[in-house]
Amino acid sequence: MKRREFLGVLGGAAAAWPRGARAQQPAMPVIGFLGAQTPELFASRLRAFRQGLGETGYVEGNNVAIEYRWAQGDVDRLPALAAELVGRQVTVIATSSTASALAARKATKSIPIVVAVNSDPVQLGLVDSLNRPGGNITGSTGLSVEVGPKRLELLRELLPGAKVMALLVHPANPGVDRQINDHQAAAGMLGLHLHVVRAATEDEIESAIATLPRLDVEALVIGSDNFFSTHNRRLATAALHYRLPAIYHDHPFVMAGGLMSYGGSITDQYRISGIYAGRILKGEKPGALPVQQSTKVDLIINMKTANMLGLTVPISLLGRADEVTE
Repeated sequence: MKRREFLGVLGGAAAAWPRGARAQQPAMPVIGFLGAQTPELFASRLRAFRQGLGETGYVEGNNVAIEYRWAQGDVDRLPALAAELVGRQVTVIATSSTASALAARKATKSIPIVVAVNSDPVQLGLVDSLNRPGGNITGSTGLSVEVGPKRLELLRELLPGAKVMALLVHPANPGVDRQINDHQAAAGMLGLHLHVVRAATEDEIESAIATLPRLDVEALVIGSDNFFSTHNRRLATAALHYRLPAIYHDHPFVMAGGLMSYGGSITDQYRISGIYAGRILKGEKPGALPVQQSTKVDLIINMKTANMLGLTVPISLLGRADEVTE
């Protein structure tokens, strides 16, 4: 072979090596994120999720992709959105609520699912046990539901003379009966009469809260539910309109003008979800990863709203607050 021909063959082979190397490189893994609400409401949670991914060495757009599906507060859309992610053959599905977790579980028994729920995942049928989940689901659970009765105590501390309060629940929430029973038991111990009102649509929020002054309700607890989180501004506005001191389960309610929030740290849960998604991408099995319980609880107080309601917040409450907004 002539020298010129040899160099031509060598050059052609060298040019082909990068293409062959690229062809053999594994495709970037894809996480499907199934959100029950809107990306705007999830900004801080997504940051925490990405932080958890980063702790395991994954960076969105660098060595992992994330496909988002948002139900915009309409839980009836979740099954179709979950099916889309399964059809996309994502590597892992991360869910944002009890409803999205249940939709993902129904959509696939093989793709790993990482959940962030505020109800007991065993009672929901998501996992066999917290320590050994089994199957294709793991994740984290928070304390928003468990600390619900504590919200009554905080309202009572704010309004020591109150005798009548109300609990607003979403009737389609899988844990609604537990929420009602726990709050009724706590109300009995506090010597309170507790009315339970329900809202399943955005319009019912206003009508449900409008009935409370006629029942001599002095304060309101908003039950833990992602539907209410989607409509946090409407809830906060309605409570203020009817001059009802209200306590919520999540920080964004206070940012929307609500008086107080007390609940598990949602961002801590999403950081855990990110870590677990990363560990699964590295090859660990979801059924062998124990469901973690986030034990961090935050108390947030909105002093501007307190002043608008003519309330004096006790020093005992202010001293325990994780954040006081002005």
